[in-house]
Amino acid sequence: MEAHQKQITVHAQHAESAPVIYLPVVMGDGSEVYECCRELDCPPFALVTIGGLDWNRELSPWACDGTVRDAEPFGGQAAGFLDELLNQIIPQVESSLPQPPTWRGIAGYSLAGLFALWSLWQTGAFDRAASASGSLWFPGFIDYAHQHAMTATPDAVYLSLGKKETKTPNRMMRYVLDDTHAMEKLLGDRGILAAFELNP
Repeated sequence: MEAHQKQITVHAQHAESAPVIYLPVVMGDGSEVYECCRELDCPPFALVTIGGLDWNRELSPWACDGTVRDAEPFGGQAAGFLDELLNQIIPQVESSLPQPPTWRGIAGYSLAGLFALWSLWQTGAFDRAASASGSLWFPGFIDYAHQHAMTATPDAVYLSLGKKETKTPNRMMRYVLDDTHAMEKLLGDRGILAAFELNP
C-alpha cells in the first residue's frame, strides 16, 4: 500500500537545547496542544506533529477487525510508520534544530497513544512516552507487552483516561480502564516511573 504524504510541523520558540516531543495527530497541526502547554508554563520544548496518517492502518501494531461490524479494520502497519519516523522524520527534524534535543519523547491520543507505548518495545529512540486515552484495549497488546522485553528502558511514561471511557457497549473498548491499570502495573514492575491520571 502506498504511504500517505506526511505533514510535519515543528513548534519551538527557544534556541537553547530542549526536549523534543513527537506527536502523531488526526487533524490540525498541533498548535492548540503547544499553546495549552505554554499556558501551563511547561518547561521549554519542541513539539513535532505528524499529520496525514492513515490512522487505523499506520498506528495499529498488527491487523485485526474494526471496533464495530462493518467498521474499517486495523491494518497493522505501525512498523512501517515507525521506520519512517526513525529513519526519515526524526533525522530531518533534528538536523534543523539549533541544538540536539536534551531528550526525545513520543506522545499520542487514542490509537496514537497505543502507538507511543508500542514503540517502546521496538526502539530505544524515545526517553519518555505519553499515552492520553490510549487504545490499550487493542486486542493482544497487554499480553504482548507482558511477553516481550522493551528495547530500552524509558525514563518515564504518562497514561491518562477519561472517566466515562469504560461506559461503552463496545466489546473491544469496555475494558480499557483495566488494560490501562495493567500497563501502569507492568511499567512499575519493570522499574519505570509511570503516572496514571483519570480525567473528567
